[in-house]
Amino acid sequence: MKTLLTTGAALAALTAAASAQERDIVIAVSIPAATHGWTGGVVYHATEAERQIEEAFPNVDIVLSTAQSASAQASALEDLTSTRDLAALVILPFTSEELTGPVENVRDTGTFITVVDRGLADDSIQDLYVAGDNIAVGHNTAEWLSEQLGGEGKIVVLRGIPTVIDDERIQGFTEVIDGTNIEILDIQYANWNQDEAFTLMQDYLAKHPQIDAVWANDDDMLLGVLEAVEQSGREDIRYALGGNGMKQVIEMVMEENAMTPISTPYPPSMIATAMYMTVAQFTGQAPMRGSFLLDAPLITPENAEQFYFPDSPF
Repeated sequence: MKTLLTTGAALAALTAAASAQERDIVIAVSIPAATHGWTGGVVYHATEAERQIEEAFPNVDIVLSTAQSASAQASALEDLTSTRDLAALVILPFTSEELTGPVENVRDTGTFITVVDRGLADDSIQDLYVAGDNIAVGHNTAEWLSEQLGGEGKIVVLRGIPTVIDDERIQGFTEVIDGTNIEILDIQYANWNQDEAFTLMQDYLAKHPQIDAVWANDDDMLLGVLEAVEQSGREDIRYALGGNGMKQVIEMVMEENAMTPISTPYPPSMIATAMYMTVAQFTGQAPMRGSFLLDAPLITPENAEQFYFPDSPF
């Protein structure tokens, strides 16, 4: 099931429901700390949603927890379940494999499970899944790039971290590229990190004398790629593309930057959407089950303003 849901519309639907209930509803929200730009946006939007939900629903207690690593997130979940009677858990897993077991343990206590963004290794554990369409992020980028290159050329790719969403982005991208004469010279992980992407791109530049384009999979990594390309002085690279819709990259698109003229959205505000939908499960006579994917249309100079939020940290 694919749907678009704005946070304003979601909150309006919730506030229209009866909020006065006799028992407290405790909803834990577990997310990665702001280790890079996109997760910084996640923390920002989760904090804003916590404030808005608790103002609208005095009987709802949002317990927000951030973690610097997968092991820290797993430990935090154990602490939460031992000290709180959780009605629901909204979790953006640090990694898919390492958090599957800990989330299953929470589910076994009778807790409603909402998974955001990075799917678990076993999707039967979740009641609700909210994410961007990662396959479309890769697919739509590859379609545009293939058209610009005329279906031929040599490219390099940077992966994120080993998660379902990274796998899906790569799947969507390579399915398109495999149908062309474009050669992927190299594809390695840079962990969605600007510094690691800078180092990896330096390696790519040293190894490959001809590179027509780069797909960085993520805008944080894209910034590292662009820095490495600029320092190298190489002129063979026609395009360097990322994804997620970082405001700095959206500005490049709005300015019709020759190397980065398009992007694809993967909004960190999806955490807020997931929180509103989870609250509706308990306050709005609106049973929430299923998977909800946000579209990933190309961001171009013509529509970039729709995706530009200058007050956001991302």
